[in-house]
Amino acid sequence: MHHLPRHVLTTHEVTNQPDPIARDLWQSDPALRHWAGVAGADVTALSAFGAAAGAGAMRDAGRAANRHPPESQLFDRGGRRLDEVAFHPAYHDLMELGKAAGYASVAWEGGAGGHATHAGLVYGLSQIEPGVCCPLTMTYAAIPALRAAPDLSAQWRPLLMARAHDRASLPIAAKRAATLGMAMTEKQGGSDVRANATTARSEADGWRLTGHKWFCSAPMSDGFLTLAQAPGGLTCFLVPRWTPDGLRNPIHLMRLKDKLGNRANASAEIEYHDAHAVPLGDIGDGVRTIVEMVHHTRLDTAIAPAGLMRAALAEALWWSAGRVAFQRRLIDQPLMRAVLADLALEAEGALALGMRVARAFDDPDQRAFARIAVAVAKFWSNKRCVWMVAEAMECLGGMGYVEDTPMPMLYREAPLNGIWEGSGNVICLDILRTLARDLAASAALQSELDAAQGVDRRYDAALRDHRARWPTIPPESEARWFAERLAVLLTASVLIRDGTAAVADGYVTTRVEGARGHVPGAVSGLDVDAILARQM
Repeated sequence: MHHLPRHVLTTHEVTNQPDPIARDLWQSDPALRHWAGVAGADVTALSAFGAAAGAGAMRDAGRAANRHPPESQLFDRGGRRLDEVAFHPAYHDLMELGKAAGYASVAWEGGAGGHATHAGLVYGLSQIEPGVCCPLTMTYAAIPALRAAPDLSAQWRPLLMARAHDRASLPIAAKRAATLGMAMTEKQGGSDVRANATTARSEADGWRLTGHKWFCSAPMSDGFLTLAQAPGGLTCFLVPRWTPDGLRNPIHLMRLKDKLGNRANASAEIEYHDAHAVPLGDIGDGVRTIVEMVHHTRLDTAIAPAGLMRAALAEALWWSAGRVAFQRRLIDQPLMRAVLADLALEAEGALALGMRVARAFDDPDQRAFARIAVAVAKFWSNKRCVWMVAEAMECLGGMGYVEDTPMPMLYREAPLNGIWEGSGNVICLDILRTLARDLAASAALQSELDAAQGVDRRYDAALRDHRARWPTIPPESEARWFAERLAVLLTASVLIRDGTAAVADGYVTTRVEGARGHVPGAVSGLDVDAILARQM
C-alpha cells in the first residue's frame, strides 16, 4: 500500500492557508523602529530582543505558558505550609528572556534612553506572552521606590537589577537575582487604599503585619511592597517571603485568582499572619512612597496595549496577505484595506504616544509632563485596545476565534491594563486632580499641545475648540469626555511633529476631525498604501 507523507491528506489538498507566522519583532515593525529612534531608545538592544523574542521557540513558550497556568502549592506532602506557586518551565524561560534583556534594569543602569528602551521591551514581550510582564514590570517599578530606604536598597537593588532570573524559593541572601511584587488592594477599599485595614505593629525584633490583601500580583516574587496601618498612619513596607533568620515568612497564599486572561501570571489573595516587614519610607507616609512605584507601573500599562494592538494587527495583516477570497487576496480588497489602515492608525498612535511618554521619563526636565501624560496614555490606549483587537480578530474570520491562533489570548488580555493600576474612572479623576493641583504638569501639557500648532489647520481648530469647551477643569461627570479628547489631541501632536505625513494626516482626519463612521474601517480619503506600508 502506498503511504502518503503525513502532510498530504487523502481527502483534500491544503491550500489557501497562510504558512505559520514567524516574525522578528524589530525587523518586521517599521513603526517601532521609527518611534524607538525618536524616543532615543537603544535600538541595538531592541533589535537583539526583537529577534530573540520573535523566534519560534519563544512563541512556543508563550503558548505553553498560557495553556499550562500556574498552580498553587499550599502544603508539602507532610502538611507543612509552603504557600508557593508552581509554573510551567516555559514561564521561567520567558522570565529569563525578559530579565536578560534588561526589562527590569535597563532604565536604571545609567545609559541614555533607558526608559524608552524599557518601553520597547514591554511593547515586544507583550506580543509574545503578556503574563510574565507583570512581575518584571513591578520589579522595574520597585527599584526607584526603594530609594526611600537606603539600607533596603543596598541589599535588594543589585538582585533586582541582575540580568538573570532565579526561580528558586530561597532567602534573599542565597539568591543571585530577585523580583519584587506589590500587595496593596483590600476587599473593602479597592483603589481607596486609605481604607486598608491591614495593621502593622512594632516589636523588639521588627515590624509585624496582620491582615489580608485581595490582590497580590506575582505571589512568587521574593518580596512585596505593601501598605499597612501603623500607629503613625498608613505606611509602606517591604515584606520578604523569607525572614532574616531563614524561615518562611507567614504570608499565607489563600487562593489564585481565576482570571479572564493573563493566564501565565499568578495573581493571588494572601493573608499576613504576623509577617515580618521592614518600613519603606517614613511612618505614615505610605501613599507618597508607593506612588513612586505606581507612577512607573503606569508607564508599562500605557505601552503594553500598543504591543497588544501591534500583535493583533500583525496577525490580521499576515492572514489578509496570505488568504484569497473571491479570486483576490484579502489585503488587495478595498474594504479590507480600509479596515486594516484604520487599525494601523490606532496601533501607531498608541505606540507613538507611549514612546513619547517614555522619553519624558528619561528627561528630568520633563518629569512634570510625564506625570500627566502617562495617565492620559494609559486611559486612552487601553480603551482603544479592546475594540481594535476584536476587529483584528474578525479579519481572520472563524480562525480568529480559535486558540490555534494568538487572537483569543490577545482578546482576553486587551481589557487588563485598563483595569490594573487604576481603572478608567480612577485615571480620569487623577488627570483632573493633577491638572488642578500641579501647575507645572498642566503647563507642560499645554506646551506639548501648542508645539504642533501651525502645521494642520484642523488640529489647530480642534485644539481651540477643546479649550473653549473646557476653559477650566471640567466637572467629574465629564472627566472621561475630557480625557478622551485630551488623549486624541496629544497623540495627534506627537504624530504631526515626529511621524510620517500619511499617518499624521490619517489620524487627524479620522480621530481629531472625526470624518468617519462609528465602526473600524468606516473611513475614506486616507493614504492607505503608505499607512499599511508602515506596518508591513
